[in-house]
Amino acid sequence: MESKQIKTSVCGGDNNVDTSEEKKKMALMRAFVERRDPNAKEVVDDLTLRRFLRARDLDIEKASAMFLKCLKWRKTAVPNGFVSETEVPNELAQAKVFMQGRDKAGRPIGVVFGAKHFYSTREMDEFKRLVVYVLDKLCASMTGGQEKFVGIVDLQGWGYSNCDIRGYVAALDIMQNYYPERLGKAYMVHVPYLFMKAWKIIYPFIDNNTRKKIVFVENKNLKATLMEDIEESQLPQRYGGELPLVPIEKSAM
Repeated sequence: MESKQIKTSVCGGDNNVDTSEEKKKMALMRAFVERRDPNAKEVVDDLTLRRFLRARDLDIEKASAMFLKCLKWRKTAVPNGFVSETEVPNELAQAKVFMQGRDKAGRPIGVVFGAKHFYSTREMDEFKRLVVYVLDKLCASMTGGQEKFVGIVDLQGWGYSNCDIRGYVAALDIMQNYYPERLGKAYMVHVPYLFMKAWKIIYPFIDNNTRKKIVFVENKNLKATLMEDIEESQLPQRYGGELPLVPIEKSAM
């Protein structure tokens, strides 16, 4: 669970309005969670509860178990409350993650270059810390009640040396189990045919909610597809927009 609390608002079609059923279940979930872990009272907020509930189809027991597991994980995986650049130096040196701009709904945009990630030099613990670092940065940059981010996964030049099934599954596990309902949409661009072999292995590890948010974009429709959700002024120059790519550690969003 992220340490930053986000104020709520109706924004960008992300269904940020609580239903009466959700409000009742959030109250019940809060009581359940605080009984199981009294310390949860200090970090839990309604928006966080709502995300976990939605991730588990409003099942209070499953959502509570998921949330409590997240609290326990956060204490051990992120003992300082955040991941600093000094904890992920090798991963950041590869310059594979960038963050700049917002889509039409106000969601921050992250860009990942798969061809800059190499299985042979990846150290799993540092890679996991990078995933947390990236997700925390994206969440911290959310404004105006926005709770989600948009990702562009660029696979141009991706090959066998970049294929890291264990790393991909680990990243999915962190995002889906500890940052539920944070992903708004993920655009897969410049996807080589070779990657689809890896995709068949990864796909079973992606939950149904996440699958609905993944869009494979054809090269010929790349700019037009991205501009359905992103203004040209907020789109990276690489995809026909106006914004330069900014390494995530240098992003001031």
